[in-house]
Amino acid sequence: MPRLFPREESFFDLFNQSAANVLEAARMLKALLDDYRDVESRAEAIKGLEERGDDITHAIIDRLNRTFVTPFDREDIFALAKQLDDVLDWIEASSARMAMYRVPHPTDEARELAQVIVGECEAIVEAIANLRHLHRITSALQEINRLENLADHLQRDAIAKLFATNGNPIEVIKWKEIYDTLEEATDRGEDVAHVLEGIYTKNL
Repeated sequence: MPRLFPREESFFDLFNQSAANVLEAARMLKALLDDYRDVESRAEAIKGLEERGDDITHAIIDRLNRTFVTPFDREDIFALAKQLDDVLDWIEASSARMAMYRVPHPTDEARELAQVIVGECEAIVEAIANLRHLHRITSALQEINRLENLADHLQRDAIAKLFATNGNPIEVIKWKEIYDTLEEATDRGEDVAHVLEGIYTKNL
């Protein structure tokens, strides 16, 4: 594949760092919901990963602005950096809402959505790791799409249960927003897959 990647290799390393950082945040979110204590400090730790993700994104954009020959289209590099950053933003927003709303304990549905986020981020890491070998990324992209569809179903079921069983309107508002935020993280993961599908189509 030398024609695709003629000179600048640092983008691959930066994207691998970004994807790994997103996955670490997803795993920290799941760990928080599985072992729900020290919520504020652990949400702050996830915030630290979000800030590190911003630094990586800025490094990618800076490299893009200083590179004449890029491994794939410039707009795809920018879009991939942005979408990875968006996944991380929504993961961080999920943990922040748990802390901000002083949620006493998570629901099983929130734990399930967090597990889906982790699985999706693991597939993103796999896909990003194969940017040099695009013919290997299709299974990871299929998994991302499958998990996003699963998250849609989980969110709808969680909200239906919430309205059917919780008589406290404030709690309903809180939990609906939390479920929406968790599901939004999976939507942004699917956006990553869409960018990668475009790169695959253009370059394979």
